[in-house]
Amino acid sequence: MKVTVVGAGAVGATCADNIVRKEICDELVIVDILEGYAEGKALDLQQCSSLLGFDVHITGTTGDYSRTENSDIVVITAGIPRKPGMTREDLIGTNAGIVKTVADQILKYSPDTILVVVANPMDTMTYHVLKSTGLPKHKVIGMGGALDSARFKTNLQKMLNCSQNDLQATVIGGHGDTTMIPLTRLTTLNNLPITDVLTRDQLDKVIADTMVGGAALTKLLGTSAWYAPGAAATMVLESIVRNKKKIFPCSVYLEGEYGQEDICIGVPVILGKDGWEEIIDLKLNAEEQEKFNQSAAAVRKMNAVLDTL
Repeated sequence: MKVTVVGAGAVGATCADNIVRKEICDELVIVDILEGYAEGKALDLQQCSSLLGFDVHITGTTGDYSRTENSDIVVITAGIPRKPGMTREDLIGTNAGIVKTVADQILKYSPDTILVVVANPMDTMTYHVLKSTGLPKHKVIGMGGALDSARFKTNLQKMLNCSQNDLQATVIGGHGDTTMIPLTRLTTLNNLPITDVLTRDQLDKVIADTMVGGAALTKLLGTSAWYAPGAAATMVLESIVRNKKKIFPCSVYLEGEYGQEDICIGVPVILGKDGWEEIIDLKLNAEEQEKFNQSAAAVRKMNAVLDTL
């Protein structure tokens, strides 16, 4: 099993670190455009092998995509990160060009690979990759919903003082500060509905904190977060590589599901060896469906920018 991570920055390096610690693949390739950067990250990680007990062959390359040949899965983290005051939408122009170039180079050497997109704005970049490459829809997956759901659980944990492992919580919709939809109606604490243990005001605060979770971290860090995004991408990757059939909310292409067509947006999917295998219908109520429709409209507005580039 061969995996490539494109982008050796904070998110890409964290993803690579998680991949080798969990021994998800036999061979890992890290690609970056900064001279020597991917090679350095690869060497640093390889020197952890005997210390941490993993056995993965790790290499880095400065833009030589021939080294990625026959990759089974590729994680695309390349692109500029957010800075304080920036929205994910502000990144469209620059990152669209970067992501398109990366996808073309990857497919030149690995035409049958599965692509996991992390670059922002994630839903639009996922759509851009799908449309520009012509890959089968099940082989292009945007990571965002897995990350948003983890942030939702963290905010619930802080409010409840509980274990995150006892929570079932899902965020669907666009991966944006105004477009994500934490599904409180379906959220449980050890099978107990969350609405039975938190007040409306408490739930509203959890929702608000979740929706601005990325922006809050950007303000604190001066750039985009990396630990949780890297971990989220790794969990998506692991379910595919090991054919775990786990369910994660991911940005995938809809053809009528959830009342939407010709869009990549976050919905729960089963992840297995062929990519995303099935979209799970959560049977949204009228209020949730309306929020999902509004989220889709906002994502379409971002997608429209691609036509102007």
